[in-house]
Parts: sequence; C-alpha cells; structure tokens
Amino acid sequence: MNDLLAKLKDDTGLQEKLKGATDLDSAVAIAKKAGFDVSKEDWLSYQAKQMLELSDRELEVVAGGKGEAQNEETVGICSWASNQDWCPC
Repeated sequence: MNDLLAKLKDDTGLQEKLKGATDLDSAVAIAKKAGFDVSKEDWLSYQAKQMLELSDRELEVVAGGKGEAQNEETVGICSWASNQDWCPC
C-alpha cells in the first residue's frame, strides 16, 4: 500500500484512473493493473487508520460533509475518492 501511496503523489494519470473507480473493487483492480499488490483489506485497513489519525478539524469537516479533509497522507488515497461511497473521506 505504501508503494501505491508514494506513486499517487506524483502520478496524475493513475490518480485520474482511480477517480473513475466506481467502487472499492474497481479501485483495487486499477491499482493491481498498475502493478501494485493491494487488496480490499489493505485499502480498508489504511482508510481506518487514517480516520483514527484525523485532527479534530478534519473530523468536523468529514462528519459535516462540508468539504474534503486532507492531510499529507490522505491526499494520496482518500481525497480523490471523497465522492465515492466506499471512501470514508
């Protein structure tokens, strides 16, 4: 998962492909096609960890649905999927 996150910081093409994912299965398939060994469990575990590490302000934004909560780590994986029902962002 860390390799995918690192790649997403610089690869706008892969970011765009993942933005088009309609669900978590699609996102995992796109990541695997790009050469990353990730599973749904990896993805959900990462997202759960991110939720636990959000600041109070970020939690307010996410809970209130008033915008995107982004920190250095979530920019790579969660912010692009903020409109997807399988992303907690």
